[in-house]
Amino acid sequence: MLVLVGVAVVVAGFALRRNPLLVVGAAGIVTGLLGGLSPWEVLAAFGTGFANSRAVTVFAITLPVIGLLERYGLQEQARVLVTRFAGLTAGRFLALYLLLRQATAALGLNGVLGHAQTVRPLAAPMAEGAAERRHGPLTGRAREKVRSFAASADNVGLFFGEDVFLAVGSILLITGFVNTTYHTHLEPLDLALWAVPTALCALAVHGWRLLRLDRVLARDLAQERTAAVAGGVVKDGAVR
Repeated sequence: MLVLVGVAVVVAGFALRRNPLLVVGAAGIVTGLLGGLSPWEVLAAFGTGFANSRAVTVFAITLPVIGLLERYGLQEQARVLVTRFAGLTAGRFLALYLLLRQATAALGLNGVLGHAQTVRPLAAPMAEGAAERRHGPLTGRAREKVRSFAASADNVGLFFGEDVFLAVGSILLITGFVNTTYHTHLEPLDLALWAVPTALCALAVHGWRLLRLDRVLARDLAQERTAAVAGGVVKDGAVR
């Protein structure tokens, strides 16, 4: 039972808003020591886990590449590209991104899209460009709203799409636990099929929210501009 103290360390660390990496590392050390491992064995366990999870070091390659692309105008080119499609609004673009993200996640391609490699350098600037073409200059609040919806499109698409993939870790964990504990013959396909209706509902609900984004932006910008005019901070038709 003492090894469960590590769980308490995680809960306490997150409740105190400490660095997640430090919290998880401390919980692992506490769990290992209370489980009877020596300090060297705990260190070896950390090293083995890190060596077996090479994917955690991929950021060392991707982040410099994305940084160089942004430095040389990736976001600006993304804005210019989206302005060429007259009928593509911010809401419609993000709804298409949601559909694409969910479809790729359902095929197990979780790393094809994502926040670092797609949302920040491409999806969010393109959505902002579409919104600016339709509504004019965006205020700070409106710009943050577009960015938050771009991030939510990626989150919802990945979260509900990956459960449709047969070999995702959560499905394999559930089937393995149920079959071992209850001596059943539950197949991953059974769980994946049950995840399809949930994924479709998530696509419909969040897709509708994304399509409403254009109306919400128009309303919010009109209210902010009216308030700005009343406050006398509008000059030459632009909100400052």
